Amino acid sequence: MSISREDLLRSFDLLLAPERFKDYGPNGLQVEGRPSVQLLVSGVTASRALIDAAIEAGADAIFVHHGLFWRGQDGRVTGWMKERLQRLLAHDINLFAYHLPLDAHPEVGNNARLGAALGWVADAHFGEQDLGCLASVRYASQDELCAQVGQVLGRAPLSIPGRDGPVTRVAWCSGGAQGYFEAAAAAGAQVYLTGEISEPQAHLAREMGVGFIAAGHHATERYGAPAAAAHVARHLGLEHRFIDIDNPA
Repeated sequence: MSISREDLLRSFDLLLAPERFKDYGPNGLQVEGRPSVQLLVSGVTASRALIDAAIEAGADAIFVHHGLFWRGQDGRVTGWMKERLQRLLAHDINLFAYHLPLDAHPEVGNNARLGAALGWVADAHFGEQDLGCLASVRYASQDELCAQVGQVLGRAPLSIPGRDGPVTRVAWCSGGAQGYFEAAAAAGAQVYLTGEISEPQAHLAREMGVGFIAAGHHATERYGAPAAAAHVARHLGLEHRFIDIDNPA
C-alpha cells in the first residue's frame, strides 16, 4: 500500500504538533522526494550511513530526530552536506525530521520511551518547554540505578555521585540536555539522567549533592523515532523499518 507524501506529512504533524515548539531547526519535510510512499525507514540522525542504508532498503521516505538543517549553520551545500543531499535527491527520497516535538511527545517521544524502557513513569515536568521528566522510583543507591541504565541501554554510563542513600526521585531528558541539570535539581530530583555532560555539571553535581548520569546522546534518543514512525505507519498501512546506526557519543 502507498500513501501520498502530503498525507504522511499531515500524519506526522498531527501526531507531533510541531507548531507548539520553538526549535533549533525546521520540523517536518526537510527534503522533498517522490510523491508516494510505501516504505518508511526511521533512524536517529540523517547521517550518510543511514541514508545509504535506506537507499539499499528501497525506502521512499526517512524519518529522523536529527535532520540536516539547524539554526545558525553554514548554508553552503558542500562537503558532507552535499554528499547527504546528493544521495537523497538522486534516489528521490523524502526526509522528515522532528526535533523537540519528538522529544516531548507523551507516548512516542524520546523521553517517554526512554522512561518506559527504564520502568519510569513521568508524573511532573520541568525545564524549557517542559521537556524534562520527573518520576518517583525506588533504588537502594545511585549505583543500583546506574547499573540498570547500563543494562537497558547496552553501554556503561558516566556517573557523578550525589548524596549517599536511596534514590526515590529521578529526572531525565534525552540527548544533549546537560543544561537542564540545575532545573532538575530545583524540581526535586536526587539524580538527573541525560545523554551528555559538560565540564561545569560535574562540579555542580558534587557541590549540590545531586547525582548526574550521562548515558549517551544516541543511546538515550534511539527510542522516539522508531516509535513515532511505527505509530504513523500502522495508521496509514505503510511498511516501516528502523535502522540503528551505531554511535558511541
